Amino acid sequence: MPQPVTSRRNFLKTTGCLTIGFVLLSSSELLADAPKADKLPGSLQDNPRINAWLELLPNGRARVLTGKIEIGQGIRTAVAQVAAEELNLPVEAVEVTIAETGRTPDERYTAGSASIEQSAMAIRHAAAAARQKLLELAAPVLRLKVSQLRLEPGAVVASSGRRVSVEQLLGGRQLTEEVRQPAPLKPKSQYQHVGRSVPRQDIEHMVRAEPYYVQDLRFPGMVHARVLRPPSYEARLLQFDADALRRAVPGVLQTVVDGSFVGIVAEQEYQALRAQDYGRLHTQWSAGRPLPIDKPLPELLRSLPGTVKDVASKGDFTKAPAAGALTHQASYFKPYLMHGSIGPSCAVALFEPGAQALHVWTHSQGVYPLRESLAKLLNLRSDNVHVKGVPGSGCYGHNGADDVAADAALLARAVPGRHVRLQWSRDDEHAWEPYGSAMAFDLQARVNPNTGRITHWQHELWSDTHSTRPAGSPEKLLAAQYLAQPQLPKVEDDFSGGIHRNAEPYYQFPALQVRAHAVQGPLRVSALRALGAFGNIFALESFMEELAVLARQDPYEFRLRHLTDERAKAVIRRVREMVKGQKIAENEGLGLAFARYKNTAAYCAVVAKVSVDPGTGFVRVPRIWAAIDAGEVINPDGLKNQTEGGLTQAASWTLNEEVLFNAQGITTRQWEQYPIFRFDEVPLVEVAVLDRPTEPPLGAGEAAQGPTAAALANAVFHACGKRVRHLPIRPEKLVG
Repeated sequence: MPQPVTSRRNFLKTTGCLTIGFVLLSSSELLADAPKADKLPGSLQDNPRINAWLELLPNGRARVLTGKIEIGQGIRTAVAQVAAEELNLPVEAVEVTIAETGRTPDERYTAGSASIEQSAMAIRHAAAAARQKLLELAAPVLRLKVSQLRLEPGAVVASSGRRVSVEQLLGGRQLTEEVRQPAPLKPKSQYQHVGRSVPRQDIEHMVRAEPYYVQDLRFPGMVHARVLRPPSYEARLLQFDADALRRAVPGVLQTVVDGSFVGIVAEQEYQALRAQDYGRLHTQWSAGRPLPIDKPLPELLRSLPGTVKDVASKGDFTKAPAAGALTHQASYFKPYLMHGSIGPSCAVALFEPGAQALHVWTHSQGVYPLRESLAKLLNLRSDNVHVKGVPGSGCYGHNGADDVAADAALLARAVPGRHVRLQWSRDDEHAWEPYGSAMAFDLQARVNPNTGRITHWQHELWSDTHSTRPAGSPEKLLAAQYLAQPQLPKVEDDFSGGIHRNAEPYYQFPALQVRAHAVQGPLRVSALRALGAFGNIFALESFMEELAVLARQDPYEFRLRHLTDERAKAVIRRVREMVKGQKIAENEGLGLAFARYKNTAAYCAVVAKVSVDPGTGFVRVPRIWAAIDAGEVINPDGLKNQTEGGLTQAASWTLNEEVLFNAQGITTRQWEQYPIFRFDEVPLVEVAVLDRPTEPPLGAGEAAQGPTAAALANAVFHACGKRVRHLPIRPEKLVG
């Protein structure tokens, strides 16, 4: 597979192709469902030309262009499979170029579990259109009908064996025709690649610790940089002695002070780190606004002013409960969570003064929105900013990738002509990344004692936004908020940020109310895997289990009784089959949870097995099972990997993780204060995939998050009889 770019010449060389596409998607379009049969896939609607997605190479190979970045979801392998299938090529003959401005289509963000639904399906249709066009070009040359021809690697071939090469047909040009419906898609009965577990070649590079991530990039003459952060969000710079720092730390090339933004550039990385440490000890800052600690966080969220939205409402709640009706209410809480990237955020930037051009290598999940943000931040023309996506070491969501790119860009301008590598420290990452928002939930329900069915359901939630991605807005970049002329983010009443994702139950209830309160909490927040779905499903599925217990009903049958979608029922039945015969010892329990992600994407049912030490309250998770239906499966192993990773990450969130703060700032600044699962805590996971090759593919990368949390909470209850409604499920909550 292609290695990370290691020279400016190679970086610029790859931008010479005139294969350019642009997508302008709103947040609602970003999360849109798969298209109907008469519509092109979302990304293709705004980039309809074949050569926006596909280049046919003279050597019989093909190059695929995707605006999505590889973040561990296996998009590079999946889109290669899809293209190879339609072009009748070996998967190995398909190269994949990932997100790069001016080179790949603008697909906005790699987010919302939409890479397969949007990018891979766009590539499928473009490749099918390319195959059809090549057959049409070859027909008059071979004097045969299109139906008498087939595409083989590098040539169009007739049944007689006569052939004409793709290179001869194209004559050095690319296919610029528009893709139109009905697309001449290959019959699925003839598939050779799609539906097969093609190994991801990039994993071998990771395992061998070869250069792969943006953190691994090295360039001739490259210099290194660090940024001094204030002690708290609104603290401001009072005193910084650049001369003293230069005398104390050799190798410092440049210091940049712009308002309260302080950056240091040094010849070597260790020198930059030493300079940062010195600066932390000798720089003076104002105290800043204290963080609120006078109330517990769930109470604080409920007390904050905000905007209220009725997400769903039907039925009559004015009548008193019928005689004998079972009524229940409960409150739940999800704390702030970190992305917890194993490799702290990193970027490399190069500023060319003559051309007034900026080049950035980044693990941002949106290279085009970042380009717009950086252009405005540095007062450059957008087409003079070139952003190349390079995989980063671990993140599903919006961590510090965009912020560190802005840091590097500002400092690259101070040392023009030299590559500036800016690596955040662990303290930077833990204290300054935008977290997943804390959330609070109040749920109420009534159950008819005669039918055993829920008749009334109310779900009220309080949450900060779940997306503050830059999206062309420089004020959302961390550095912009500390400049001499600060650009401060506006307070937005933004319900498109995923606050109420999966708050509306997928179950069918006669009377339903779902209300969301968008508030502005005390910490910096943005997109974290599954957005609001993690907290909403935790609350919803914990509450469903509580109702099943109170109504003395089997938890599987209780859920099935309230579902009408047979695919939803199928994953629940499948996971029940998977755990059939499991022996439960004393202090052990099984817990079930189900959700359809976004109520439009993949279906996932999870069962967790836990043991609870009655003396210490320590929870061990020996096994987790999941059944997932993501429609047509491109790569079964890739889908399993995504689900297994989601199960493990969500289990760590549920049992271990919580961002903590005091009045002065964040206190969980190292792994010791913010523990994630260690290897000996990772459960054995088993995933069953319900492949539906005749159905559209569905987003699956975030499907397991919410069900895992609720399944664990439900399992803990069945193991020890204690219901934990406030995450994380720490041992101290289970003793005494």
